Amino acid sequence: MKKLFILVLLLSLGTVKAQTTANTSIGENEKLVYTASYNMSGLLTNLAQVTMQTTRVNTGKSNYLRLKCNAATYSKWDSFFKIRDVYEAYVNPSNLKPYLYKRDINEGGYIKKEKYVYSYKSKTIKATMQKKKEPNTKKLKMGNNTFDVVSTLYHIRNMDIGKAPVGTNQKMTILFDRKPQTVYLKLLGKETISTKTMGNKECYKIAVNNDALKGTNKNIVYLTADGNKVPVLIKFSIPAGTGQLTLTEASGLKN
Repeated sequence: MKKLFILVLLLSLGTVKAQTTANTSIGENEKLVYTASYNMSGLLTNLAQVTMQTTRVNTGKSNYLRLKCNAATYSKWDSFFKIRDVYEAYVNPSNLKPYLYKRDINEGGYIKKEKYVYSYKSKTIKATMQKKKEPNTKKLKMGNNTFDVVSTLYHIRNMDIGKAPVGTNQKMTILFDRKPQTVYLKLLGKETISTKTMGNKECYKIAVNNDALKGTNKNIVYLTADGNKVPVLIKFSIPAGTGQLTLTEASGLKN
């Protein structure tokens, strides 16, 4: 469970390289709610709720789109392993280019805070991490397509996946814990998924492969094959077991 939300974000990626393009997929008041389930003794057990939400923020000088992700175990599981995680990214609402990223996690009493400040003028990222001691800050180089886990998710949803042929493989690098992480993505085709909130939806079926994950093409994300590209189902297989995230609520969609 400790790495569950991290894996969820990594799994929620697409099959095209993240590039800065006009935002056609992400609305200003979108809310997606998921039930996170884990295979316990052969049964999928609902353990946590994951909420992804967007809001418009005006600082007086600039307008941003805040991308906020919360993960929390249900109260009956808190005594076993309590999770209260918050991830946020502040991006340009027109092209989803990131300017600020915040991570505040509390997992079984393990607390860590992280913040990235993007400077496009100097092409650097001021990355600060705090655990028990004083904050530690590093200055990292920023490439042409450098993203944190949250802004990566929304950028990929904004890509034109429909132009990628079945079998397409794509290597992606994202910044996590101030280190580059590599995932390998493969478009397996399309599949119709039955959802609680949207009914039957044709979806892009995408495999996500990474050294930390278990098996090849065992971790799958299903994105609706429409203008919103909503992740409706995510199946994960890790050394500690298997599970899935299932969409239970969706509102404020752009298209």
